[in-house]
Amino acid sequence: MNDIQHPALRPERIGELDLANRLAVSPMTRVSAAADGTPTTEMADYYAAFADGGFSLVLTEGTYTDTLYSQGYLNQPGIVSDRHEAAWSEIAGRVHDAGASVIVQLMHAGALSQGNRYRDDTAAPSAVPPRGEKMPEYGGHGSWPAPRAMSQDDIDQVVRGFVTSAVRARRAGFDGVEVHGANGYLVDQFLTDYTNRRDDRYGGPVANRVRLAAEIVSAIRAEVGPRFCVGIRLSQGKVNDFTHRWAGGSRDGETIFAALAEAGASYLHIASEGRDWVETATLDGQMTITGLARKVTGLPVLANGGMHDLAQAAMVLRDGHADVLTLGRGALANPDFPRRLAQGLPMAAFDHRMLHPMATLSNARLWRPADGVPA
Repeated sequence: MNDIQHPALRPERIGELDLANRLAVSPMTRVSAAADGTPTTEMADYYAAFADGGFSLVLTEGTYTDTLYSQGYLNQPGIVSDRHEAAWSEIAGRVHDAGASVIVQLMHAGALSQGNRYRDDTAAPSAVPPRGEKMPEYGGHGSWPAPRAMSQDDIDQVVRGFVTSAVRARRAGFDGVEVHGANGYLVDQFLTDYTNRRDDRYGGPVANRVRLAAEIVSAIRAEVGPRFCVGIRLSQGKVNDFTHRWAGGSRDGETIFAALAEAGASYLHIASEGRDWVETATLDGQMTITGLARKVTGLPVLANGGMHDLAQAAMVLRDGHADVLTLGRGALANPDFPRRLAQGLPMAAFDHRMLHPMATLSNARLWRPADGVPA
């Protein structure tokens, strides 16, 4: 294959965003903000490096949306104060100056919170303890506690937090927001049958369990208008349950994707939770989850999972499985991945130590070993 002609180098459009190529940086938890959630200069350097390296789109790490239950990790960035907003504005400006678009990922941890400066307890759709144990590389240890089941007022506050944060993101100069509906965090907890045991309009069949995600997207869209990019990230696997799959397979996928498109999503981002796309993409032994999302909605679809493999990346794009590729480990090892691909240069090998949640690419080889997983 002639790498210069790789389909990932072709331009693409997502909503109102014209991208120079189809290569984006995946959201990755770095926990490198100040203690109060304010983004740092090191974070600005980190994100700008990807734009300098030729990525056309940079997606930020999950950013908490309220001062109640949303924060998942200590030193996670927030976008809930004027101080947060001003710091993010500097980062958005740095990325834009380097020629890339930038979208902030909005995240509510729900039951998977292991570090919240605002409170010690957690809240989720139902009082179901999460599977597995907290992640030590992000400062946690031991089993997850049982969360408090959210009331309707709690749910309304969640939606308001996402909307208010999206407005702050637009003011800060971001090109859009991505609702984090993947990886086992709050929105995904509502989508998942075994963490959502509610018997109200948010529980039961998948058409009800997707309601919170759709309400968040719809409420953001109503506030920011039609031209601001509003995406959502989804996954089957989770940081605490890698092997989970939707019980209804493609039927669940059709319901979920259609509801989010109707709510006003600009794109769907399908994550593989640290696994390869080939391992996680197939639904019912037939259509891929990303291909199904494209077919059902007609929206641009971002695919994640091993997209630094150039042959796989080409196949995903050429065979119509997705429109844009998001790279995590490949981007950490090669912040100039698009430029190397365009010039036919070899890619640097990935070092597992790069997964350690720190924001400084220049110190990557000094990071201590850890079992961190991009979120």
